Amino acid sequence: MSSEARDWVWEHSCSRGTARLVLLSIADRVGDEQCVSWASLSSLAKRTRASVSTVREAIDRLVDAGELEQLDDLTGPQRSTVYRLPLAAKALAETVDDEDPDQTPAEGTEATPALRISALRRYNIRPREVPESPARARKPAVPESGRSRRKPAPRRTGNRHSDVPESGTQNRSEPDLNRRYSSGDAAVLSAAEWQIEPASHTWARQQGHLDRLGEQGLQAADAKWRAHRSGFKPRPAAAWAADWRSWVAREHPPGRPNLYAVPGTGPGQPGGMTRAEAHTAALLAALNEPTGTEQ
Repeated sequence: MSSEARDWVWEHSCSRGTARLVLLSIADRVGDEQCVSWASLSSLAKRTRASVSTVREAIDRLVDAGELEQLDDLTGPQRSTVYRLPLAAKALAETVDDEDPDQTPAEGTEATPALRISALRRYNIRPREVPESPARARKPAVPESGRSRRKPAPRRTGNRHSDVPESGTQNRSEPDLNRRYSSGDAAVLSAAEWQIEPASHTWARQQGHLDRLGEQGLQAADAKWRAHRSGFKPRPAAAWAADWRSWVAREHPPGRPNLYAVPGTGPGQPGGMTRAEAHTAALLAALNEPTGTEQ
């Protein structure tokens, strides 16, 4: 069922950027048609290559949009958080009804199907031993009798991204070119397509790499990096930015002329002289050079 849940995210979710990657990662662990999954913040951050705070912000946006529920009265493997994709569960239930026309439709088809917690035990998802306080609970797995439930947002047609803000702090720092690849269906790009965003250029200046390498040296380091990464698989823009910064930090400045060499000799020291001896020879040669003021 994880493939059906992922298909729903790709085709019907209004999320963008990090929120879409988070929702896809959660959908990847869906076990059945109830669209219940489990994940920890650290695992989601590792999968999406975003910070924990960015993942937490993305989850809040998904919950507010009605595309994700956090079931705080359930716990997953290793005490992980349990989530549900309610709109995906409703879509799968409607698909089952369409495939079985002889089945009598259940009452309240507009609502998300009720959870069958007993069926979740095979995925190591079970009720918490000590339930959390009502003030902290976001969304109960089984609604209490008489409690009104928010009607799921209707499916959108046309441009699904017009009224959903971008999720995560990293998208606000990306230039338009990189954002085009990281926020839509194509979440990755090649090293040649990646552009140096203002944040990386500011980093190079603040860390002293621009003064150390110079503008031309920084451009040479960028060209060398792109040549070495030309055969790599596409990655998210944030991953290329981190790799580029690591490369620049290790780059050596351009070669400098040998100030200790005697004029007319090669790069090595003449006659096996040490650096100090070569320096002294250069000074003596300068003193013996005629200046035109001798009488």
